[in-house]
Amino acid sequence: MRLFAQLSWYFRREWRRYLGAVALLIIIAILQLIPPKVVGYVVDGVTEQHYTAARIMMWVATLVLTAVVVYLLRYVWRVLLFGASYQLAVELREDFYRQLSRQHPEFYLRHRTGDLIARATNDVDRVVFAAGEGVLTLVDSLVMGCAVLIVMSTQISWQLTLLALLPMPIMALAIKRYGDQLHERFKLAQAAFSSLNDRTQESMTSIRMIKAFGLEDRQSALFAADAADTGAKNLRVAQIDARFDPTIYIAIGTANLLAIGGGSWMVINGTLTLGQLTSFAMYLGLMIWPMLALAWMFNIVERGSAAYSRIRSMLAEAPVVNDGHEPVPEGRGVLDVAVESFRYPQTDHAVLEKVHFSLQPGQMLGICGPTGAGKSTILSLIQRHFDVTEGDIQFHGIPLTRLQLDAWRSRLAVVSQTPFLFSDTVANNIALGHPEATQEEIEQVARLASVHDDILRLPQGYDTEVGERGVMLSGGQKQRLSIARALLLNAEILILDDALSAVDGRTEHQILHNLRQWGEGRTVIISAHRLSALTEASEILVLQHGHIAQRGAHDSLADRPGWYRDMYRYQQLEAALIDGPDLSEETTHA
Repeated sequence: MRLFAQLSWYFRREWRRYLGAVALLIIIAILQLIPPKVVGYVVDGVTEQHYTAARIMMWVATLVLTAVVVYLLRYVWRVLLFGASYQLAVELREDFYRQLSRQHPEFYLRHRTGDLIARATNDVDRVVFAAGEGVLTLVDSLVMGCAVLIVMSTQISWQLTLLALLPMPIMALAIKRYGDQLHERFKLAQAAFSSLNDRTQESMTSIRMIKAFGLEDRQSALFAADAADTGAKNLRVAQIDARFDPTIYIAIGTANLLAIGGGSWMVINGTLTLGQLTSFAMYLGLMIWPMLALAWMFNIVERGSAAYSRIRSMLAEAPVVNDGHEPVPEGRGVLDVAVESFRYPQTDHAVLEKVHFSLQPGQMLGICGPTGAGKSTILSLIQRHFDVTEGDIQFHGIPLTRLQLDAWRSRLAVVSQTPFLFSDTVANNIALGHPEATQEEIEQVARLASVHDDILRLPQGYDTEVGERGVMLSGGQKQRLSIARALLLNAEILILDDALSAVDGRTEHQILHNLRQWGEGRTVIISAHRLSALTEASEILVLQHGHIAQRGAHDSLADRPGWYRDMYRYQQLEAALIDGPDLSEETTHA
């Protein structure tokens, strides 16, 4: 029952709908008391032979009219009640999605995609079912049960009513115990479903790798194990479910036995008429639904409570990066980075130390270094995926922590190491951040990203569906589409995080040349493993073990002993060997 207290904020806000539904339920409960009473009158009237056929038909017409009114009122309260619960589903999913969009990479390190999907779908459905069907059964069972009890006690016999209800306290205790067990078991079953969901999502998104490594049987076995675990946990839930109905029917059967036995004795002794006993039996039949509904309500509410606790735990997680309150000043500004130290949450090892640089509008900064040197970490700090542990990053002389997150990120266009494409057309993928873009604007940025000709060779050109995650495109085409998408934003700062790794050298040179023309007055930050991508940078930072080991322009770094010169020469030699023996010989002599 704690779920109703947890959702009280919604019930208070939608009180008109719920109050209207409850009022109609009360009216329906009162109307349902009429048929047993009428049947009792008719039975006594027929047995005593003082009812005419016309009078019997009048009572039959009353029963038909009551049934029609009850039908219409049930339709109206269902619209009111379930309309409110479906609106709750919309709001919970909106809040959940908004919470996910506010979170940062640290959050997704702790939560798996399948679990998040399960909470946004299955768990929300359980909560909504409890807020609709649960409220219905609670009110309906209480109103109908109380009304029937009052009529049975006052209009027929309170002694017989008390006798018939003797099994009910035992039934209530059993149902309460079942509800507590169901709450815990259902939470475990939902967690198992999340794991199964996650296994499915991972298998579908990595199907190419699974086939490439011949892991179909192994993955099938892992999936079967998760499915078996989920089935076992749901079976434990079903075992509790299976106890509700037998308990209720045993209680109802015992109540009927006591009522008929005690009522027959009272009829024989003249304290009760046959019509009254018939009415009492029918009223007792009306008590079956409230008792079943009460048990069912405990079942679905406990499920909803377990699901809502999972949703609330997710909604309660505050982002590790707090939003600032100051707007970003207009115009192009200087980006100052002064990271004294940074370590990721829940780690003691510093990833960056004493990284300082300043970028004027229009400058291009190159960042390189061995794997794990901290290149992507710097870019994450600039995007405020994390906040600097010690030090500061400023724009227009204002720390990023004081700037509004959305306003700051609107100044950035980012192309990550792993480009993501939606299952949509090429044009819509390019126009993702600027849906109002014209076809001419889309084609212009595609040319800048050197992907226009590739797009025209596709079956439907810019209207070609790229498939899930761009499955029909090569890695280089995905990267260039992502670059075109970023260029269309026309942002002040362009960040390329190893975004040219899948592009050949000639195309890379053309894209960089186009970027220099496009980027007049704009700041460009390029992180790359292939150093040829950094040759036109105003300054290059060489990171090693989280600190700046070298810095300077390409020419000076290429002549100076160190990691940059060694790696540049190695890559030049590698490129020469790939291009041909003549070029290799020329490069070796050089």
